[in-house]
Amino acid sequence: MQMSAVREAIADAARLVVLPPGIGKLTSTGYVPDAVTAPHFFVGEYTVDFDKAMGRGLDEVELTCRVLVGRADDKSAQVTLDGLLSGAGPASLKQAIEAARGAPGDYALGGLAHDLHVKRVQGYRWYEHQGTQYVGAELVITVIGEGSA
Repeated sequence: MQMSAVREAIADAARLVVLPPGIGKLTSTGYVPDAVTAPHFFVGEYTVDFDKAMGRGLDEVELTCRVLVGRADDKSAQVTLDGLLSGAGPASLKQAIEAARGAPGDYALGGLAHDLHVKRVQGYRWYEHQGTQYVGAELVITVIGEGSA
């Protein structure tokens, strides 16, 4: 798998969430940005387990992504974040990202991977990014794909 392309494809999928009126659009990057325009989703760290199948047939990647929401006021920021972390609904990052799996039998992320799964949410807390405080959380995504590609 080409990790830069996988990261960008996940960010593209995340951009498809629909936030409630007055919130604005979710900005999204496949990399850790210098600065964010909240609300913002980005793909951060990742680990790779190589050779899950013989002959470089399969690698498994676990990506830690973050979503940060501005804190105009504590409650409304957390309500927005809760919508992004929901398992379903128009603002659900899980639903938007897993839609990039494609139809049954298709490769995920437009052919970049065999499959992906939004595994869990963790680290719901205040984050500091470039000196600004945000309420946020991490999403852990598992991606599997051909190791020799």
